[in-house]
Amino acid sequence: MPLVLVVEDNEMNRKLMRDILEIRFDVVEARSAEEAVSLLQRRRPDLILMDLQLPGMDGLTLICQLKQDLATQDIPIVAVSAHAMKHNIEQALAAGCVEYVTKPLTEDPFAFVDRLARRLPTSS
Repeated sequence: MPLVLVVEDNEMNRKLMRDILEIRFDVVEARSAEEAVSLLQRRRPDLILMDLQLPGMDGLTLICQLKQDLATQDIPIVAVSAHAMKHNIEQALAAGCVEYVTKPLTEDPFAFVDRLARRLPTSS
């Protein structure tokens, strides 16, 4: 199964995403951008769900770093945030995200998983 990295500091949000994603994906989790960087040195996910509001380094900064690194620049990243203003979405997409998901997740879980699966590289 494809591997998804969930970068989310809120335990309840991580659990919800993990429970939904495990319908179709293997899931690894990071509670911070720094933890995600460490994990990415050992594992290469097929997709990253990135919370933008993280303690320490924020998600947008990490997205920019990942998109500048040859080892990670082609991993699709989906931004996840409670902020749903147009400029927030535009900023994440400009940084290299393939999609923007607002919290709380209200979409049908199966539709959500299918939508994410369409963002996977064709080789997955």
